[in-house]
Amino acid sequence: MARLLRGMCALGARELGLGAEPRCCRSFSSGGWEPPGSPGSLGRAESRRRRAGLAWAAGAAAVLAGLGLAQRAEMARRQSQPREEAEAGGEDELARRCERFMAAPVSGLGALRSRRGEMRSRMELLIMETQGQVCRALAELDRGASFTVDRWERKEGGGGISCVLQNGEIFEKAGVNVSVVFGHLSEEAAQQMRSRGKMLKAKDGKLPFCAMGVSSVIHPKNPYVPTIHFNYRYFEIEEADGSKQWWFGGGTDLTPTYLNEEDAVHFHKTLKEACDQHNPELYPKFKKWCDDYFYIKHRGERRGVGGIFFDDLDSPSKEEVFQFVQSCAKAILPCYIPIVKKHCHDTFTPEEKLWQQIRRGRYVEFNLVYDRGTKFGLATPGSRIESILMSLPLTARWEYMHSPPANSREAKILEVLRQPKDWVH
Repeated sequence: MARLLRGMCALGARELGLGAEPRCCRSFSSGGWEPPGSPGSLGRAESRRRRAGLAWAAGAAAVLAGLGLAQRAEMARRQSQPREEAEAGGEDELARRCERFMAAPVSGLGALRSRRGEMRSRMELLIMETQGQVCRALAELDRGASFTVDRWERKEGGGGISCVLQNGEIFEKAGVNVSVVFGHLSEEAAQQMRSRGKMLKAKDGKLPFCAMGVSSVIHPKNPYVPTIHFNYRYFEIEEADGSKQWWFGGGTDLTPTYLNEEDAVHFHKTLKEACDQHNPELYPKFKKWCDDYFYIKHRGERRGVGGIFFDDLDSPSKEEVFQFVQSCAKAILPCYIPIVKKHCHDTFTPEEKLWQQIRRGRYVEFNLVYDRGTKFGLATPGSRIESILMSLPLTARWEYMHSPPANSREAKILEVLRQPKDWVH
């Protein structure tokens, strides 16, 4: 463009006669032909040069104005191009991320794109990703086993994806569920939340909500491989004035049939490392919460050796809590898979298998009587009952007045279940 401007300026200098000779040797006028050197022809030639110069100046101004507009348009196009490319790249990355899921996201790719920055979309992507990672890791361990992927819809709003493996070589039953539901809270569910201190103000008796989470229970066949449970969830509730309450909940805990202290230490240290990335006070707080939460009151014992548990977590900020939940989700496989690999081929006796079945009976008791997630699901209209009860083992046993011999390995695990230990100090 600079060369073009220099050329136009040079041309203008010649046309305006700034020190340049006439380009032709003769001219025509209304009075006939006159020699170039005559006074009349010189005057008329000067007049023509001035008119030509004015015309050139006007044309040049128009061209320059047009070039200026074109230049600004080109600059705007170049500035918008990276943003458009980034958006297109972001959409491609979102699609690639979804390819690693067990099924298409519950809300659909279009909905996730349209509200990409919202927490409900980010959480849905996290739980879908967690489901896929855990299912692939379990299937890789239990060679030849596969997950049944069951997509379901809730007529009141939302749906879920249930992935269940049954009767594998290593895992008797392993379920990893994702649910993304919305609608209006039932009165029973609202009362359950108010009992935990939630001040929920309904409009015309209605409380719009959305809830999503990933939940898993993995029951191995071998009594020396412990059962694991994890759940990470997010809630939003809209109150009468349009404001929203939000919170996260979740945790990961271990339920062994027989105590292996090395396994318990590994499990707890891995979870502690995830917590310590955010605040060293989180692990001891949530470890105690876990011991207290998974307490079978009518038996006077915990369900297992604990882990971490938290609920109604809404500070210090939504982003910080989400990052913490993300770290906990990433710790699931490293805290559990090494234990499975270590014990999945251990030999065991029929008596040891019997003890496993009795301990699973305790697991069922807690889930049906005390577990908040189970109770919330059963109290929510349109819930998928099969997915809610996925946590129950294929087999369990209740024996009348069963009591293990003193100083036995069965009695040893009961001591820990009645008096929780500190596994990391």
